[in-house]
Amino acid sequence: MNLSTVLSAVVLCGIAGGAALAADPVREPTSSPLPGWGWGKPRGEYFKYKDEKPLFTITAENVDKYADKLTPGQIALIKSRPGYAMPVYPTHRDCALPSALDANTKKNVGSAKLDASGDYLVDGTLPGVLFSEPKNGSEVIWNYLTRYRGAGIQWTNVRTALSPAPGREDWIVAVSNQWTYYPWGGVASATPAQVGDTLNAIEFAYTQPAALAGQALAQRFFFSNNSTDTYYYFPGQRRVRRMPSYSYDAPQIGFENNYTIDDPYLFNGAIDRFDWKIIGHKQVVVPYNSFGMFAFNRDFNDVAKPQYLAADARRYEIHDVVQLEATVKAGVRHVASRKEFYVDPDSWLLLIGEDYDGQNKLWKVGEGYAAPIWEIGGACDVEPFAKYDLLNGRYVVDQGPIGAGTDMKYYPEASVSQLKDSYYSSETLRSISER
Repeated sequence: MNLSTVLSAVVLCGIAGGAALAADPVREPTSSPLPGWGWGKPRGEYFKYKDEKPLFTITAENVDKYADKLTPGQIALIKSRPGYAMPVYPTHRDCALPSALDANTKKNVGSAKLDASGDYLVDGTLPGVLFSEPKNGSEVIWNYLTRYRGAGIQWTNVRTALSPAPGREDWIVAVSNQWTYYPWGGVASATPAQVGDTLNAIEFAYTQPAALAGQALAQRFFFSNNSTDTYYYFPGQRRVRRMPSYSYDAPQIGFENNYTIDDPYLFNGAIDRFDWKIIGHKQVVVPYNSFGMFAFNRDFNDVAKPQYLAADARRYEIHDVVQLEATVKAGVRHVASRKEFYVDPDSWLLLIGEDYDGQNKLWKVGEGYAAPIWEIGGACDVEPFAKYDLLNGRYVVDQGPIGAGTDMKYYPEASVSQLKDSYYSSETLRSISER
């Protein structure tokens, strides 16, 4: 299905009091901050719409009224977690790539190409949009995997947290220092071949809790069918191990089988265990301009409540989104039999993700908290995210700076030693073990 036949013209949706909200207004210029912002200052305080008030708030009491603008997972989440609320604000279409990348996007028209399976990128020019009018679901997910994030991102004291099981109070909160690297993001243009086939790479080292402190990982993902390259340092063994199976739905170490390798950012890593399909489009209440999830100056416990993230850290808008389905291929295994995503066609960001179990029953609901990143020209990104398990009542929240005391930092160019290909290696982890 070609996306140009899927997206419709602007339509209006009813809201409380009989008023009307333009759910898909005219595209705005790429977001810029209010005067005075610089890295290290809270982003939300310089958001030009920071003084807006919610148009309405969706709760368990009125969820049926707004059901046509919600996903099955959102409805289940509201009904199953007492007090969960979704404040809905005016819609702003200011998520787009900086105009400097337009030439690469235009070059990709007719030249960006996946292999015959649709799983791997054969050719394309980045940074930019690979498939501005995607013909199938594989092209949509590749647009997301190659979203522009500059050359890399640094997190200091980032918290990866798993909420307590119902009836308990003990969180698992792991603190680490992290880097991610996008070798094609810090240059004017590059093809997969020109960056050695590396899609992205990550390195982190845990500092807390005691059970995880000292453990470290270096991992690299590829454009092609090269297997994910993973090294892990175990301080108890004082050795670096290569872990070729630490990918896809493998449980991340330390989180009681509640967090898989492909969970981050709603989807992470190779796409080749799924068949991808564009289902259609609909207007949905989605996380957008989510500066509350970038509030590094807030206390973690003020935001991360036992059953859900605090409503005042979450902002929602109504947007026209693409509905994308991923179904596990025949003969392949995955803990989720099917996934559905709701994708912003302005930025190709995954904003909502839903997992279905082996009986095709709704299992998990994820939210990606998108916001403009001004240091890379206002391109929007999803880094902070949460994923709720509807069956066991727990949730994971990760990749945001809340509680860190310092902001995550995006690098437009590869200006530091951590943003080099050689850094994401077993040698780096060995050097950590010797400190």
